[in-house]
Formats: sequence, C-alpha cells, structure tokens
Amino acid sequence: MAAGCCNGGCSSTKPPVDKTYRRILWTALAINAGMFLTELAASAAADSVSLLADSVDFLADAANYAISLLVLGMALRWRARAALLKGVSLGAVGLLVAFQTAWNAFNQTVPEAGIMGAIGALALAANIACALLLYFHREGDSNRRSVWICSRNDAIANLAVMAAALGVFGTGTGWPDIAVAAIMATLAVWGAAQIIRHAREELAGIAPNVATVPEEKIHNVPAE
Repeated sequence: MAAGCCNGGCSSTKPPVDKTYRRILWTALAINAGMFLTELAASAAADSVSLLADSVDFLADAANYAISLLVLGMALRWRARAALLKGVSLGAVGLLVAFQTAWNAFNQTVPEAGIMGAIGALALAANIACALLLYFHREGDSNRRSVWICSRNDAIANLAVMAAALGVFGTGTGWPDIAVAAIMATLAVWGAAQIIRHAREELAGIAPNVATVPEEKIHNVPAE
C-alpha cells in the first residue's frame, strides 16, 4: 500500500485550493514587490547595507509568494519541492547579505540615519500586515510554513533596521548598520535551514505533521 501511495496515490493527490489563502498570497506578493522597489531606491539614497539587505529580502519574498501561488493546489510532493527551492534561495540571500556587510565594514561607510528610520518603519508596517494575514495559515505543509517563516523573520529584521538607524544617528558611524545586516544574514540562513529540513522530511515521507495526519485533514476538508 505504501508503494502504491508513493507511485501515484498520495503524492499525486491534489488538495482543494484554499481561495482565502490564495487572496492573501496575492496581497502579500503585491506588498513585497512594492517594498522591494521602495527599499532598493532608499538603500542607494542612504548608502545603507541593512536597507539593501532588506530590499533583497523583499524581492526574495515576492518570488516566494509567486512560487507558492504557482504550486497552490498541487500535490504535496510538488509543494515540498517548491519549499525546498525557497529554502535554498533564502540561504543564498543570507550569504549575499553577509558578503555586502563585509564589504561595507571594510570601507567604513556611514549611512543616512533619517532615511533608514523612515523606510524601516514603512517596511515594518508592511511586514506586520503580511504576518497578520498569514498567521492563521502558518500550519500545514512545508510550503505554508516557509511563507510564514519568511514573514516572521522580515518583521524582526525591520525592527533591527530601525534600531540600526538610531545607532547610526547616535554614534555617527556605520557599525550599527553593519551589525544589523549581519543579524539579518543570520536570520536568513537560519530560516533557510528550517525550511529545507522540513521540506526534505516531507519528501522522505517522515515529516511529523504530515506523516501522522492525512493530507486532506491538513486542509480541513473531508477525505474522499
């Protein structure tokens, strides 16, 4: 029975599409795409590595939401593969941020604290809105959890950016900006590790919340 399930039963079953979740993903996609463009321009104006890191993160999240929309309603195996791809991309963002942070530390740049603070507050509001929308959809397969983890990490990162702005203003140096960028890189790599681990467990058929609960129950629909 297990072999039959893997060869065409469980792995190919398509769950019903959650229309509410789809609308939330579209909303989050629009918010993140808009904030990517806003922070990219602001990072250049402020010469801030933490704003640049956050803008790249917004771009990665927009891509993640787009992937989630693409695989919504597909079989668990495809959703797990999408989560694995998102985990790898998030880890790549973390490494990019780490590289840029090292470059700024070497060149001793001092960003504009005012721009950092204002854009950081705007980004925080955007990420809190996304996190609230996604909070009640955070449980389930690795793909859903990956979306929630990214939104949660972003809200934390934005608080750090605002703290960095205060630090830059108070010290007149770029070290607070660099420290926050390093924290954001760590968050990205840590979140990527969580997503990749859960996705690999699902692909191996041993994820606790999937292996022990029928997939149709995860999506709150009666089994056929």
